[in-house]
Amino acid sequence: MVGSVWAALGLSLTCISALSLISPAWFQTTTFSFGVFTYCSWPQGDRWNQSCGTFRSLDNIPDFAWKVSAAMLLGGWLLLAFNAILLLSWALAPKRLCPRRGSGPMLGVQAAAAIATIVGLLVFPISLASPFAKEACLVSSMYCSGQCQLGWGYVTAILNAVLASLLPVIKWPHVTEVQQRTILFSSDTQSIILMPEMSK
Repeated sequence: MVGSVWAALGLSLTCISALSLISPAWFQTTTFSFGVFTYCSWPQGDRWNQSCGTFRSLDNIPDFAWKVSAAMLLGGWLLLAFNAILLLSWALAPKRLCPRRGSGPMLGVQAAAAIATIVGLLVFPISLASPFAKEACLVSSMYCSGQCQLGWGYVTAILNAVLASLLPVIKWPHVTEVQQRTILFSSDTQSIILMPEMSK
């Protein structure tokens, strides 16, 4: 049960991270928006008639800080995806195959993903000083968006980074069987929680 919850959390964080990465709504004006890998434009007042483009490689991204941010955010997403696959395999595998579930490198992978994502999020606003962003946002500079407003894609990426950094702190509770009762050990509080025996 606990493994399934952690696997669901890992998969949802990975999906949310992917959604924010492909979103063109990190910074937007009334006729243009851009994100890490995509950008869109539309006629004034007709947002349903958008034409969008993508930066297909790091060479196409217009600024060095933007490239660093894209590499860090993509690396963080890959680590989240790897962590989700580990969590899913531990949740679905028989207990005798994986007796030490949730310990070891899993928390390190989650923490590394969170750190990479946070660094990418902190570096990305530096790219507002690039010619591409200045053309879109008019008077933008580092950490100043000019005429652009913060979009839902950037906010989603920030919330995802916060959630990804909180999961290693919460940790996976240690579960053991003693005299037909399940006892949960929490390393944070060092207390024992007795659970009634469940019918099998």
